[in-house]
Amino acid sequence: MSDNGKLNLIKEYNDLLNGKPASEVIRFFTSNYPKGRIGFSTSLGLEDQVLTQIIASTCPDMYMFTLDTGRLFAETYDLLDITQKRYKVSIQTFFPDYHSVEKMVNQKGINLFYESVENRKLCCHIRKIEPLKRALENVDVWISGLRREQSVTRHKARLVEFDKPNGKIKVNPLIDWSLDEVWHYIKANNIPYNPLHDQGFPSIGCLPCTRAVEPGEDIRAGRWWWEHAEHKECGLHK
Repeated sequence: MSDNGKLNLIKEYNDLLNGKPASEVIRFFTSNYPKGRIGFSTSLGLEDQVLTQIIASTCPDMYMFTLDTGRLFAETYDLLDITQKRYKVSIQTFFPDYHSVEKMVNQKGINLFYESVENRKLCCHIRKIEPLKRALENVDVWISGLRREQSVTRHKARLVEFDKPNGKIKVNPLIDWSLDEVWHYIKANNIPYNPLHDQGFPSIGCLPCTRAVEPGEDIRAGRWWWEHAEHKECGLHK
């Protein structure tokens, strides 16, 4: 299907599905796309844990994957193990190309990302963007935990979008959820989550690029905190 064809289809999907519960949105796509052609990406954040629980209860054989940058918190790795065992699902792990990581670190240093936005985006590209492309290679629909409320860079996101860099239909079932709604669902369903969330980390990425936030700060203020808010995307969600 051409890009224009996908854009028309996405408009139809939004008209049909806007305002529907997340579980209904997910069931719609699993009913209309072949097994293996839908992929759910999880970073083990709160939103992704909600979606994991929903997917595990409705279509547990969905292709699920995560990106291991090599610099994650120990708590994130522990949660990955706990989640797979709790829900009896297989979450495939994609790593960055080690040749690219070695070249980058040897040329620019292990903590190059603190020196410039360009260096940080290079690191994100090698550790996240390239592995994501491999993870999405064989899927038509990419399910993500994106919420419009998360940051200023996401306030225009829609339920169903066309992800041009990857050429995929992207579905954000929790796009209109508030953080309070996410927490309520987590607690009501006894969903495991990263203990760092209870220590002032509302958004958790790589260890060197994530800090706790102060009371009253934006929920993504702890991500790449040395940069301006409009730059605070790794490139996964353009």
